[in-house]
Amino acid sequence: MASEQPPAATDDVDVVTRAVLTASRLLVAISARSLAAAEERVTLPQFRLLVVLSTHGSAKLVSLAERLGVNPSTAMRMVDRLIAAGLVTRRVNPDNRRETVLELSGTGRALVDDVTAKRRQEIAKVVARMRPAARSSLVAALTAFTEAGGEPSVADATAAYPLGWPEGPS
Repeated sequence: MASEQPPAATDDVDVVTRAVLTASRLLVAISARSLAAAEERVTLPQFRLLVVLSTHGSAKLVSLAERLGVNPSTAMRMVDRLIAAGLVTRRVNPDNRRETVLELSGTGRALVDDVTAKRRQEIAKVVARMRPAARSSLVAALTAFTEAGGEPSVADATAAYPLGWPEGPS
């Protein structure tokens, strides 16, 4: 007769890590589906660049590359493609005419907003299927998780970061 194992404690780091990994698969799938309609226009790395500009505002190429954790030459190739697609604009910095500043175009902002809205709707459908007590526990757990990971909180729930990445290598 096989001995029964006691149920794993929910404060066990390994158990929690497995649960977070499982949940992250769902979130990645939701993110991928929300980006699917835009994939004919941009790649995931290009969308990431658009998100950084959306989140942080206009930026110089070097700052943008640092936030993305890529070389400036890689960022420049992405920017050139996004400018050609009409999603990013480049202008001379009025404070230093030797610098250029990159920013989202109206079309780029609309793309980020559309992908974000689709992701938000799909997450809301999942959350709506949860019991209210589980929702409350999820908010507390995710808040603690993001704080432990050093992720800044989103002050306005309607302005959620579409796809969050750290600002460059740690």
